[in-house]
Amino acid sequence: MKIFKIVYLVALLLFFSCKKENSSTNNTNTISVEKKEVIKPQGQASVKDEVSDPNALQKAKSIADFTTLVTAIEAAGVQDAVVNAGPLTIFAPLNTAFEKLPANTVEDLLKPENKSKLAFVLKNHVAPANFPLEQLKKEAKKGRKLYMASGNYMLIENKEGKIYVNGVEIIQTVKVSNGWVHVIDQVLVP
Repeated sequence: MKIFKIVYLVALLLFFSCKKENSSTNNTNTISVEKKEVIKPQGQASVKDEVSDPNALQKAKSIADFTTLVTAIEAAGVQDAVVNAGPLTIFAPLNTAFEKLPANTVEDLLKPENKSKLAFVLKNHVAPANFPLEQLKKEAKKGRKLYMASGNYMLIENKEGKIYVNGVEIIQTVKVSNGWVHVIDQVLVP
């Protein structure tokens, strides 16, 4: 019985030493390099959809007068919120609205260290609800204010048949797949 155990142990040692020798030989002859694919996180804004009606961000990207707004949305990192299913009502300032701000304001807000401040300004232009122009007229008649995503409230007024949000005239309205875009020519500074 003792001889059997010794033979068994010797056989195991030989087996493992040969296996180790073969594997080390293979390792010296070939080098295995693992490639890891880096996947950037992508949200709703990165989804390509050319069949459905455009959402608010897609519509803004298709109009040259909104390039500053689109740049601001992307710099603030809120593009996924703007393409959210909604409904959303967005008061969208034209490029000329941003030009009316004091010198260097836009450039300063676009800096990475001001991302949260820029996001707050943009949220001040979004009502997390469905407000087509006819509904805004009803809200104005009742003297109501709209709750904005920033937490602020905006006064809606009807002056001579024109609708104003915090004193800024809505100059055009566009229906988008996730709500409404009301075009304005001033930035609604909180």
